[in-house]
Amino acid sequence: MKNTLRAALPSYAFLLLLLMVWQVVSVLHLIPGYMLPSPIMVMSALLGDFPLLLKHLWQTITEALIGLGLAVVSAFALAIVMDAKALVKSAVLPVLLLTQTVPTIALAPLLVLWLGYGLTPKIVLVFLSCFFPMAISILGGFESLDPDMIRLFQTMGASRIHLYRYLKIPSAMPAFFSGLKIAASYSIIGAVVAEWLGGNSGLGVYMTRVRKSYSFDKMFAVIVIIAFLSFVLMKLVGKLEKIVIKEEAA
Repeated sequence: MKNTLRAALPSYAFLLLLLMVWQVVSVLHLIPGYMLPSPIMVMSALLGDFPLLLKHLWQTITEALIGLGLAVVSAFALAIVMDAKALVKSAVLPVLLLTQTVPTIALAPLLVLWLGYGLTPKIVLVFLSCFFPMAISILGGFESLDPDMIRLFQTMGASRIHLYRYLKIPSAMPAFFSGLKIAASYSIIGAVVAEWLGGNSGLGVYMTRVRKSYSFDKMFAVIVIIAFLSFVLMKLVGKLEKIVIKEEAA
């Protein structure tokens, strides 16, 4: 525990320094307050609107987790198929790469037009944001495996199912969790971006409402929540990674 705190101390110190510089810049009015509210103003806005923000937060978390879950399951299935079938990989992988040239925010208005203002377009956008990093990470994990290990298993009579169960999937776990950390942060961002275009609740909806009244302190409060939530999700994925890899090693 002490070693963990000691390792994290430089990061916390640097963050504290940034907050102090931000506060000084605001107090000295080097940047107008309506453009850059001070950390104290942001915290005041966060505490003042906390019950309302909490309601919007649950909506965003719901969209993010559903979309992320669907992306993980779909990406895992597709990565296995692409790894097992070279023809599928050669056909699908270029399309996957091509999809990344289209910004997800450009698809958001189309999803709203096609699917309405409910939960569905938000979940779809989160899915699209998370699917690519997950699929590529898992596929990369499969491909990084030593071919000699695969041949060893095959000479021992291992079936394809056993090959994935006892060799390929355990070996791909570090790559899987690396992709999951990225996708977890993308899921929150994707949900908020989708909410910008309309809806009844969610942090993105809250941001559009306070933006119209030029309440930048409340907008910064939402940014703080989004950053904190993304950080928590990545930490949870890190904890899960340690548990899973420890069980695989045992």
